[in-house]
Amino acid sequence: MTETPRTRVGATPAGRRQLRRALATAAVDLFAANGYEATTIDDIAAAAGVGRRTFFRYFDSKDDVLFANHDEIVAEMEQVFETADPARDPIEVATAAVSLVLESYAAELDVSLKRFTLTRTVPSLRDKEVATVDRYQRVLARYLQDRFAAAGDEAATLRAAVAAAAIAAANNHVLRRWLRSGGRDDIEAAATEAFALVADAFGTSGGKCSGVAEPGTVVAVLSTATPLHEVVTRIGAVLRAEPR
Repeated sequence: MTETPRTRVGATPAGRRQLRRALATAAVDLFAANGYEATTIDDIAAAAGVGRRTFFRYFDSKDDVLFANHDEIVAEMEQVFETADPARDPIEVATAAVSLVLESYAAELDVSLKRFTLTRTVPSLRDKEVATVDRYQRVLARYLQDRFAAAGDEAATLRAAVAAAAIAAANNHVLRRWLRSGGRDDIEAAATEAFALVADAFGTSGGKCSGVAEPGTVVAVLSTATPLHEVVTRIGAVLRAEPR
């Protein structure tokens, strides 16, 4: 095909990011207008002003293009961890890092709303979204495990896994409520409230993990319909309880 200005944009790192987002925007618009199944990779590439081969330099499939900025967000989260003050509460650092996900969605409202509709109706996209959330959670867990272990917590692996799951759940709760509101809710205020609950349950004090009821293990059995604030509050209450 004839080279267009957008084709040449991919020659630099910034240009490649721009082209990835152009492909993602084109895909979302086409999926919303014509349907996911009816939209081809050739359609997406043409709408972005590139060829089919260029599309495959950036994505392996149509599913991948809907989450074009995923790798960028993970890299930014890891940068937050690398540059964080080691004296700062690790839960505070982790929630600040995962807030980048919310900021990314809020920065592209139209794309975010269309993607939300698609992930609710297309099973393969829903599966891709679940895998994306799982990767965020694993990145959080690795960071928290290192911090908890450095603080001398013998249950660092378990505590990090549970805390990371709570942070991911809080993030998803805020994000989905905001998307259901059509982006009208105050996403920043909702995130502050949700992450405060997580910090209350899993935050640290004086370099040691607070609320450690050694040597027990907490097993919580709750309905999936249980509200987020109740889940976090109940787990936090058990963690803070004095051993009997």
